[in-house]
Amino acid sequence: MFTTAKSIVWLFIVSLVLVVANARADALEDILKRGTLRVGVSLFTPWTIQNKKGGLSGFEIDVANKLAEDMGVKPEYKIYVWDDIIPAVMNGEIDIIAGGMAITPKRALKIDFSQPYADSGLSLVTNTGKTRDIKRLEELNQKTITIAVISKTAANELAPRLFNKSTIKVFDTTKEAQQAVLNGEVHAWLASMPQPEFLALEHPEKVDLPLAKPLMPYKAGFGIKKGEQEWLNFLNSWVTARQADMWLSATHKHWFQSLQWRKESKQ
Repeated sequence: MFTTAKSIVWLFIVSLVLVVANARADALEDILKRGTLRVGVSLFTPWTIQNKKGGLSGFEIDVANKLAEDMGVKPEYKIYVWDDIIPAVMNGEIDIIAGGMAITPKRALKIDFSQPYADSGLSLVTNTGKTRDIKRLEELNQKTITIAVISKTAANELAPRLFNKSTIKVFDTTKEAQQAVLNGEVHAWLASMPQPEFLALEHPEKVDLPLAKPLMPYKAGFGIKKGEQEWLNFLNSWVTARQADMWLSATHKHWFQSLQWRKESKQ
């Protein structure tokens, strides 16, 4: 009797393991069967921007288009406010986050990351009028200084550590943070490269870049729902292949080291 009971329990466990194993392959299989790759993006120049035709362009759009092409499926884009993009992939609304998302331990508790496919970093742009008497970076870390960041970004997470004495003002969108530093509502804006650099090029009379290098470099990876190992394996293989043939580096250079793309977008 006990032997029979143990056998039944063992068969149940084996069946459960097989079900879980099959479920983990579902994400990749579903994408291929469906014929579409549901991509979550957020509007951050030049990662994802609105083009003149009302559609989307940018580094992440090129990357996702290439990924979908290599899979033999069509990309389907969904635009999210940054706060909502991780919950969207966790809830299964999208298959992948392609948003220049910094790989951090805090985020990795909620989602799985692919290996890095892009390098970026945090950069700082300052309002010239409000910071004309500041000569050193350390002088921005004081109670009278206000630093702008965008909600739920790497800058939002790291600003309190980098500027623990300053006031950190959190905005929902890039546009709001940009306007705040341009209008002098804040002393500086901390954000992912190259957004501060582009803003300084557009408005050299109002803002400048006090640092020649990133304040803090980081790696960006694709974000997917936890437990989808087959899907994660494929993404890692894809990144390896596209790094080897230099496609990723060439595409990154186009969007981050030149302004040719501006002709394609509403700026």
